[in-house]
Amino acid sequence: MTQFLDGPQGRRIAYDRLDGAGPCVLFLGGFRSDMQGTKAVWLRDWAQARGRAFLRFDYSGHGASEGRFEDGCIGDWLADAQAVLDGLVSGPVVLVGSSMGGWISLLLARACPGRVAGLVTVAAAPDFTERGFWAGMDDAARRELELAGHVLRSSDYDAPYVITRRLIEDGRSRQVLDRPLDLPFPVRFLQGTADADVPQQWALDLLAHATGEDMRLLLVKGADHRFSSPACLELIGQAVEDVLA
Repeated sequence: MTQFLDGPQGRRIAYDRLDGAGPCVLFLGGFRSDMQGTKAVWLRDWAQARGRAFLRFDYSGHGASEGRFEDGCIGDWLADAQAVLDGLVSGPVVLVGSSMGGWISLLLARACPGRVAGLVTVAAAPDFTERGFWAGMDDAARRELELAGHVLRSSDYDAPYVITRRLIEDGRSRQVLDRPLDLPFPVRFLQGTADADVPQQWALDLLAHATGEDMRLLLVKGADHRFSSPACLELIGQAVEDVLA
């Protein structure tokens, strides 16, 4: 059942929580995604079947949460995630971050490593505003972004959407691959080789950059960015079991 948390700056954050055995599994969704997505729903069912504590939520401007998507940035969505972690979960968590949620989960883990019992990322997209959006813009688009404050970006999944100068500038200040990233807990990175949104090289870069004693990358041949086939979903469940063990 959807409930609401009074989040940062007065934004009400929609969430769904299951009570159960800890550590709680906290799912962090992707850019323009919500907690009704395939992976979030599947993982909720997975947790419920095992009596495992579980929490999913919508960032502000996403899904059932308040706010406009185009007003948000990585820092806002990180603050939402931090509010959910601080306000709704006691004790350690296993973070499961999908795409942008992978970046936000890395930021959370860097900010409060003592709260994290394990980390699983699915097609993690750290620093994508810089490495993807900004790097992919031509000079004309960059000038439009600077002058107008926003540009439209086409999408393979939906209608074109707005990319704002604030999103780019804020993302630039929250990168994780430009400074040390220690992950002192079990970590599993999952990545499809046919992902058209997050290059396989990004997963290799993340593995090479981060430090930690129990870290693995699983490349799945032919899996796309959604990583939502029955076989891929089972791999997510196995990765969570692995870090919990």
